Amino acid sequence: MCPTTPNPQTSSSSAQLTCRTTPEAPRNVTDESDENSNSKFGSEVFSEKDNDISRTVKRLAEETKGNSKLRKEIEDFKPTIRWPDLIAQLFIHLGCLYGLFLCVWSAKILTTTFALASVIASGFGITAGAHRLWSHRAYKARWPLRLLLIFLFTISGQRHVYIWALDHRVHHKYSETDADPHNANRGFFFSHVGWLILTPHPLVVEKRKMVDMSDLEQDPIVMWQKRLYPLWFFLIAVLMPVSVPVYFWNETVWNSFWINFNARFCITLNIAFFVNSVAHMWGQKPYDKYISPVENLAVSIAALGEGWHNFHHVFPWDYKTGELGNRWNPSTKFIDFFAKLGWAYELKSVSAQMIARRAKRSGDGSHIWGYGDADIPTEDLKELENMKMEKAAEAKDD
Repeated sequence: MCPTTPNPQTSSSSAQLTCRTTPEAPRNVTDESDENSNSKFGSEVFSEKDNDISRTVKRLAEETKGNSKLRKEIEDFKPTIRWPDLIAQLFIHLGCLYGLFLCVWSAKILTTTFALASVIASGFGITAGAHRLWSHRAYKARWPLRLLLIFLFTISGQRHVYIWALDHRVHHKYSETDADPHNANRGFFFSHVGWLILTPHPLVVEKRKMVDMSDLEQDPIVMWQKRLYPLWFFLIAVLMPVSVPVYFWNETVWNSFWINFNARFCITLNIAFFVNSVAHMWGQKPYDKYISPVENLAVSIAALGEGWHNFHHVFPWDYKTGELGNRWNPSTKFIDFFAKLGWAYELKSVSAQMIARRAKRSGDGSHIWGYGDADIPTEDLKELENMKMEKAAEAKDD
């Protein structure tokens, strides 16, 4: 997931495209006879040296081969600190510590409770909104739900939806390469927060120009938020959360600012950061052992169901972001609730056959940003369309 401020990137080697192939991990497949180093599906073979990540690195090299200007930028690239962003992050995190101190020392219990409630409510704007709806097109939403989600997302302060979704699509399309905005190969600190305070790799800048964003450009609510974002950030992410405790239960402005803006903002950011860092490092890989995203329960609890990350990177268009959609996945229940109201519809999900096929193949499909990506395998696209027609037929019969 992609938090606040501009989107810097760095690289361990400024002259080369980098890729780490992860060691083999246990996977939950029914056919244990396929536990060798290669995974076969049809005529394709996937191994630690030849998989979606390595193929993406090769494709990036081919794409940049004829661009002498870009190659020169890559060769000369040295990440530098973006001082305004570093100062902003220091203010946010140090201020959060002071805000937590005030929670214990002098603030009213309602103030702390309101801050925690705001973290959860705005979290749905990130998970069900910016992530599953706008980044991955995993379902469709009518305008009242889109308006609610963009309001909740704005409270989180994580930039406007358009740029958040753009960076997230780039992250999925070029995961674990220099074109990934928060490449986990650069280590925990970089993928957690370092990418926000360092200049971006030239490939990140280049690939942002190439991802299809036409669907969001046609969404008037998204473009309205983008156009007026500085105003909405001040009114909805700063003024409103600070003013509520002051007006309704006479909290001091000082306490309310440090708790309901600073601490709340920092906690929300770090939960998102954990998806970029922890959920790419520690956990199981039942669906694709060659990529860094993992299944992590702790991250799922904190991030309202966003920690089933190995599944999500293999099947980014599934609105549940996990095989067992309600196994601690409040965001899925949120979407299901609004589907019953008719506000959410065309919920895309993955069939058991598709999961088994991909787990056995252990590689294909991990570099797709969501539904609509031209690189979705043909058999998966056909199955998704068949599932859509079956659901439409069932709805017509009802």
